Amino acid sequence: MATTEQLASTLGLATACAILQVPRSSVYRARQPKLTPRVMPEPVRALSLAERDAVHHTLNTERFADQAPREVYATLLDEGTYLCSPSTMYRVLAEHTELRERRDQLRHPAYAKPELLATRPNQVWSWDITKLLGPTKWTYYYLYVMLDIFSRSVVGWLIADRESGVLAEQLIAETCAKQHIERDQLTIHADNGGPMIAKSVALLMTDLGVLPSHSRPHVSNDNPFSEAQFKTLKYQPDYPERFGSLREARTWAQSFFRWYNDEHHHSGIGFMTPAAVHSGTAARLYADRQHTLSAAYAAHPERFVKGRPVPPPLPRAVWINPPKPTTDPAAVVGAVDPVGNSQRSEEVSTSPQPAVQKGAQIAYPDSSIRL
Repeated sequence: MATTEQLASTLGLATACAILQVPRSSVYRARQPKLTPRVMPEPVRALSLAERDAVHHTLNTERFADQAPREVYATLLDEGTYLCSPSTMYRVLAEHTELRERRDQLRHPAYAKPELLATRPNQVWSWDITKLLGPTKWTYYYLYVMLDIFSRSVVGWLIADRESGVLAEQLIAETCAKQHIERDQLTIHADNGGPMIAKSVALLMTDLGVLPSHSRPHVSNDNPFSEAQFKTLKYQPDYPERFGSLREARTWAQSFFRWYNDEHHHSGIGFMTPAAVHSGTAARLYADRQHTLSAAYAAHPERFVKGRPVPPPLPRAVWINPPKPTTDPAAVVGAVDPVGNSQRSEEVSTSPQPAVQKGAQIAYPDSSIRL
């Protein structure tokens, strides 16, 4: 406040606060004399230290160690003894950090929230499994989808008649080879399903130099990109109510993922196609869009009431669980929108070959492999 007061003596308080962007109320508050905190007297009804020690000792005796304070209070009262009220017993236990559930109940640990940042393709993948209804009741096919969160491109998928850690190994190994993933380049995020946490999958990712990441239990928001992609898939107009066979499901999926990667203009990546962002051609397409909009503006500027138009911005940083915003301007990396796109980002934050099973199919944007 010293700088504000010095400037206020020359320019006036209102002008000084406007220049330094300091609320005048803060200056007025700083000018108030500091009051010495008043020492609160000990309540006359409070127990003495010796009495509190006696209560604590009584509650921890072998006789009362497993009983609730209200039960102890009633028992002593029946015996003609009064130490204190039950609420005071609770306060004495709280002072010694002994106020907790005494039964041996399961306590869930505080799971760390995964915070993953991607600033380019093939940096963070998300994968999940969804059920497709089969021809009869209680018949399902299982769709495994591997998604790049930066480009939203489906880099690998597989349809089988079961969930299996071996099939998950196959999908991860084949997709990493197809995308030429190097060691310590990629993080793969998933939930806590059986195939995702299989020991064989963890060993494979260690061999490939891929870092695993998992959602918190019962928190679906930790894997938003895979969930959103499944919604896009199942809301397609031609998505059937049931698939007649495994072959029919794979044929439909081939067509869908070809459309999704090469033709679908995704709102989360500036209405580019996932293939354009993943391959790096989005910058050229953005320049072409800007040229078209500039020509339209030059022909009829009166139609653009907000000024010269610009295309939707390309993604620069995509988060899974962005960190909470900080009040320190120097620490702000960028403004993150609800789906995780950052509008400005100058810093980057850090937070054996599988056996082949028959009947599986792995597909990529430009090809498919049937095993």
